[in-house]
Amino acid sequence: MNRVSGEYAIELPLKPLSSDAIPKALAKAERYRMLNEAWESVSICRDVLNADPGNQDALVGVLLGITQELESATREDVDEAESLAAQLEDPYRRHYYTGVVLERRAKELLSRGTLGVGPAAYDFLRRAMEAYEEAEKCRPEGNDESVLRWNTCARLIMQHRLRAAPGPPHV
Repeated sequence: MNRVSGEYAIELPLKPLSSDAIPKALAKAERYRMLNEAWESVSICRDVLNADPGNQDALVGVLLGITQELESATREDVDEAESLAAQLEDPYRRHYYTGVVLERRAKELLSRGTLGVGPAAYDFLRRAMEAYEEAEKCRPEGNDESVLRWNTCARLIMQHRLRAAPGPPHV
């Protein structure tokens, strides 16, 4: 079992979270994520989603927890993170967090230091930049998070001298 998936060798009945406990549970999940304990954060957010399916903050919490541990994530985990971003109702958040998933995938590739990952990292960063541009179009007034993330992606491309692969983009 990897660190973030919800599949286990032994199934035990999980105890339900009460609706009243959701705000405190989400705050606790955020603290765990900030302490670099993504697995615990994802677990709490999954409990929130069991109590309140579609809870937007819990969807973001799972997405961020999965992408925080991409080095140990499976392809299914990455697909789930992308799917969670697509489920966000607010267009700004949907585009912004899609960009976060793509940007973190690129950074994980670059951190490996494996020969030949440049074009794939470039593709993920360019796709993240496109998502951030879409977020910028519908961002709340005074919110430049998507601009900051776009600039980070641009700097990564320049710093690592990344280029697109010849021919069609690779995923």
